[in-house]
Amino acid sequence: MGKLKIQLLIYLKGVAMGGADVVPGVSGGTIAFITGIYSQLLDSINSVDKEAFKLLFKLKISAFWNKVNGIFLLPLFLGIVTSLLSLAKLIEHLLENEPISLWSFFFGLIIISSVLVLREVKNWKIQNILSIALGILIAYYITIATPSQTTEALWFVFLSGCIAICAMILPGISGAFLLLILGKYEFVLGTINRLIGGLLEGNFDTFGQDILVVGVFITGCIVGLLSFARAVSWLLKHYHDLAVALLSGFMIGSLNKVWPWKIATGFRINSDGNQVTTTTSNVLPGEYLKLTNDPPMIFQKLILMAVGILIDVKIEKIAQYKSSKIK
Repeated sequence: MGKLKIQLLIYLKGVAMGGADVVPGVSGGTIAFITGIYSQLLDSINSVDKEAFKLLFKLKISAFWNKVNGIFLLPLFLGIVTSLLSLAKLIEHLLENEPISLWSFFFGLIIISSVLVLREVKNWKIQNILSIALGILIAYYITIATPSQTTEALWFVFLSGCIAICAMILPGISGAFLLLILGKYEFVLGTINRLIGGLLEGNFDTFGQDILVVGVFITGCIVGLLSFARAVSWLLKHYHDLAVALLSGFMIGSLNKVWPWKIATGFRINSDGNQVTTTTSNVLPGEYLKLTNDPPMIFQKLILMAVGILIDVKIEKIAQYKSSKIK
């Protein structure tokens, strides 16, 4: 495969990661795991160290580029940004208008991903089984946590960025949902949309404040990413089976959040004066029909789950094929 095609593929994987990071309940880390770039992502992030910054400050751009694996990180980052600026709108539309279909697809994608990840565990010892259970419990607890109202102070925006970006490294834990729990999902997303809208329309009334908030949030993301990625890499290198078991547990535990049939159980009024859902409860298709009078469309949603499973299995086979060719 040519260099251009490889970078295009990395870019598309970034688009998928960015789209997942916008959805409260789906992890960009899960997409990285599914698409086979998880280890490379961690290694590339970890390469951004003191030595890399020294090369940058000395204007040794080529050496810096090679040190941080820029040929991988740049198209991936561009894909994530592209998705955040464009695909996010589509995902928000689907969440509002076709939530069961979207969650069905994600449910199939994640359930088979957790199984494929478990295959990486070489030795089934009791501590690895306990690690899976711990991952399930942690992720499940996060998915049932109630979103809160919190301060909009810049220090908390920075902290929210640090916490949320960690989820991009942990498959199964959604950064968007962590922002929701911290009470900053709508605030950050609204600020970004207002900033983009203002630039496109030439309206700079809130530009200064918006760019400050976004800048502080991104700074928090960078700090969290550079520090947390090292911890995960260390665990994978020194305690591979234990770490993989924990990560697969995170994915399994997150399935509670992406169950397709949900009913709203909690509401609040947002800054625009509109009522929005804050908490939901999972129900069986029959109960969903009884409570909402909307058809659960079980057959169609099972097909979407199957599509998610087939896509993941296909990606896994492609990854295995490429691995065998390299060997």
